[in-house]
Amino acid sequence: MAELTQAAFKLIGIFIAFCVVMTMFAYTTLIERRVLGFIQGRLGPNRVGPGGLLQPVADLIKLMTKEDIIPQKSTRFVYFLAPIIVTVTALMSLIVYPFGPEVHLPVIGTFQLVIARFDVALLYVLGVTSVGVYGIALAGWSSNNKYSLMGGLRSSAQMISYELALGLGLIGVILQSGTLDLYSIVEQQAGHLGITGWNMFWIQPVGFLVYLIAAIAETNRVPFDLPEAETELVAGFHTEYSAMKFGLFFVAEYLNMFTVSMLATTLFLGGWNGPFVHQVPWLGVFYFFGKVTLFLFLYIWLRGTLPRFRFDQLMNFGWKFLVPLAIINIVLTATLEWSGAFDYLAKFFKTTTGWGG
Repeated sequence: MAELTQAAFKLIGIFIAFCVVMTMFAYTTLIERRVLGFIQGRLGPNRVGPGGLLQPVADLIKLMTKEDIIPQKSTRFVYFLAPIIVTVTALMSLIVYPFGPEVHLPVIGTFQLVIARFDVALLYVLGVTSVGVYGIALAGWSSNNKYSLMGGLRSSAQMISYELALGLGLIGVILQSGTLDLYSIVEQQAGHLGITGWNMFWIQPVGFLVYLIAAIAETNRVPFDLPEAETELVAGFHTEYSAMKFGLFFVAEYLNMFTVSMLATTLFLGGWNGPFVHQVPWLGVFYFFGKVTLFLFLYIWLRGTLPRFRFDQLMNFGWKFLVPLAIINIVLTATLEWSGAFDYLAKFFKTTTGWGG
């Protein structure tokens, strides 16, 4: 009976997380268009509903009612499967992110604000999200269009290259924390007022920089948006897609933005940690989603500011700068961890400031 109750709570948690994330995705598109309009000195969508609040609903209706064109010579099964792979893999990683500490409810009792907690959650996230590359490659190949095929190959090359840098950027956190459990990593970053222990500040600033750049490239956002290249004559791997199948690729893009923002918040920005969380645990939920929102705003800000790389510049930057920098960070972190320098710095910081690191 206890196992059935636990399974029911897991399903309810998955449903709530899905609804929250999909709602945030819909309105992130609206916020992005309004912020870009402000940056570029123009109006964003403001006609559908008060202040344009129903614009995401109108966009959804438009996508669902548009004509669904299928290339006659496409490999149909793979053609339909590709957008599903991209979207499902983006959704699967959401279940392991801890978005708050232990909380207490009158009837349910004490429970952790994470849907599924297990020892290798970080490895699970990296494994699941990496499968999304297959969806993009298969989308380009199955369309039976040479432009789509070249776009799919170009996209796969970019995502595989920057996925390597992204993974290497996280190894420093793993070495320092000694675990792949995301919940434990967040707990280790408590510090004074839930701030001073964040990995971004004094343990892994270089790893954070590498991860941030690689994550922007992984999600195909400006200035790394060559896989989509919305301003070009031929868009790339999704040239032959239309209606809702086309929309699924962009659903996956925004979900991946949430995924990398949540992972950055969890590993580098202390997760739910913040002032007075120990006294009021529910504050952790607001801190967590507030930090995620800051990352999403950074994505939008960069899109309205930076130009796009050429493909050769993009690949050179990944292989000749990010990967070597990530390897240097790993060697430096391993050396400091082996020598006990991190423990010494923590004691020195606590002694001089009176704050627990």
